[in-house]
Amino acid sequence: MAVAGTPAARDVFSEGLLELLRPAVQQLDLHVHAVRESQVDLREHIDNLAAELCRINEDQKVTMDLDPYVKKLLNARRRVVLVNNILQNAQERLRRLNHSVAKETARRKALLESTAGCSPST
Repeated sequence: MAVAGTPAARDVFSEGLLELLRPAVQQLDLHVHAVRESQVDLREHIDNLAAELCRINEDQKVTMDLDPYVKKLLNARRRVVLVNNILQNAQERLRRLNHSVAKETARRKALLESTAGCSPST
C-alpha cells in the first residue's frame, strides 16, 4: 500500500481525480460540440433559404421583390455568427478572470496566514 506523500500515492490520487472528472469533461465537450454543430446547421439552413428565395424570385412571372427578405436572412446569419463569437470571447474572459481571482485569493490567504503566524499575541 502506498504511503501518503509518496510519488506512488500522488499518482494514485491524480489518477482517481482524473477518473472522477473525466465523465463531466466528456459530457461538457459533447454539449459544446453539439451546440457548434447546431450553429453550423442553422447557418446552412439560412443560406439554403436565402438561395431558395432568390430562385423563387427569379422564377416568378409576377415581379415580387424578395431581395429584402434575402437580405434579412443574411443579416440574421451574420448576427448568429457574431453572437457565437461574442459568447466565445466572453467565456474566455470569464475563464481568465476566474483564474486570476483564484490566484489572488490564494495569494491573500497565504499572506494572511503568514502575518497571523508572525504577529505577537498580547
